[in-house]
Amino acid sequence: MAQAMRRNSSVSLLATDGKPHPLQDTLVAVTVVLGAVAFVTAMFHNLHLLSSWAGLIGILTGAYGQFISVTTRERFALIVGLGASAVGFFLGMAHGGLFGGVLG
Repeated sequence: MAQAMRRNSSVSLLATDGKPHPLQDTLVAVTVVLGAVAFVTAMFHNLHLLSSWAGLIGILTGAYGQFISVTTRERFALIVGLGASAVGFFLGMAHGGLFGGVLG
């Protein structure tokens, strides 16, 4: 057989395409950080403003990142950040919401 053997370097689930994606990588980083902040602060009842706003912004940046993502690595990290943002957002809303105690 005269077939050329190629090394299959993209076997990993988190493999990239070898090209830079600065906007997508920035959205991934912002979504993961906001998701972590929202998730951690949602465990404290008095930090509902921070957790709900961080969760809402994390959901929005993660959704846009999913829309323009190119690689599986970006999509995987975005889903993790989106999940943490959603949990933080919903718990923050349950503890008082976006404006609870500030208005009125």
